[in-house]
Order: sequence, then structure tokens, then C-alpha cells
Amino acid sequence: MRAELADLLKYAWYALALVWLVTWFATKRTTRAEPNWVSLARSVMMGAVFVLLFDVPPQWAWLHRRIVPNTEAVQLTGIALTVLGVAFAIWARLALGTNWSSRATIKQGHELIIRGPYRIVRNPIYTGIFFALLGTALALGQVRHFLGLPILLLGWVWKIKTEQRLLRAQFGESYERYCREVKAFIPYVI
Repeated sequence: MRAELADLLKYAWYALALVWLVTWFATKRTTRAEPNWVSLARSVMMGAVFVLLFDVPPQWAWLHRRIVPNTEAVQLTGIALTVLGVAFAIWARLALGTNWSSRATIKQGHELIIRGPYRIVRNPIYTGIFFALLGTALALGQVRHFLGLPILLLGWVWKIKTEQRLLRAQFGESYERYCREVKAFIPYVI
């Protein structure tokens, strides 16, 4: 992959990390949250995804085997998915504002956010990051890049179910109506 294309991937992920870091401290106080061990277990899963994506030791050669064509068209498609996915996740993070948390929580004065990307899909941060990871996997093209995707999905299905329980308890029929009107992960599909 040309260096300038690889740089686009890096800069997209750096932008996401920067937004998360800057906005991390501007959240409301938590009133209810999932148990710490659940959050820790999911964090370990997410860490494994990013290790597979960016930092597998070279002695595990089979993980470095390319499984998608090494063409500029595939790489550009992957980069476009990465950039669009990161942009969607950032938009969602900003729309969620002070209600955001890395854990499944209910915040003090929690609002049910149904504007911006939340009108398109109920979990746009997860949707955006999934498509960004899929794009990065396509652009880089090795076995290891694709192995993280099912781990990521498993972790998010687990977290979505926890968040849904909390949101149903907090917002009742308003949240039920929202669930009927807006798909959870892929717009108009699931």
C-alpha cells in the first residue's frame, strides 16, 4: 500500500481517538451502570480486536497472509469505508454529547437521543466503528484484520442488550417506540 494511503487510515483512527479523548471528560454523572467486570471483559475483547488489527507479532505468519486482492481499487474502497465509518462514529459521539459512556450506563438527567445519526440507526457509534474496521481490514487485507470483526460484533451485541435493558427501564414506551421505528445496527436492515 502506498504510504499516503496508509497515512489516511492512520489519520482517520487518530481523529476518532482524539475526539474520544477530548470528549471523555465532558459527560454527566452516572446513576446506574453495568457491573465493572462486564465492562472489563468487553474492554479486553475490544483490545484483542485492535491488537489483531494493528499489532500481531510477525512470527505468527499465517495471520499475516493476504486474503483480499492487493489492488488499489480494493485499498481505496477500504480507505473510503474507514473514513466514512469514523466520520459517522464521530458524528454519533458528538450527537450523544454528555450522555455518552464507555460502559452501559444511565446518566443523571439522561436523555433519549433520537436526532442526527440516531434517526438513522440506534447504535451509530458501533455501526460507524464496525464499518471503519471493515474498511481497514479490506485496505490492509490480511487474515488478522478480519478475525477481529466477529469478536467486535460479539462484544457489541452483548453491550447493546445491556444498554437496551437500561434504556427500557429508564424510558419505557418512548424507547419501545424508538426501537420499532429505527433499526439497531444497519439502517433499514437490522
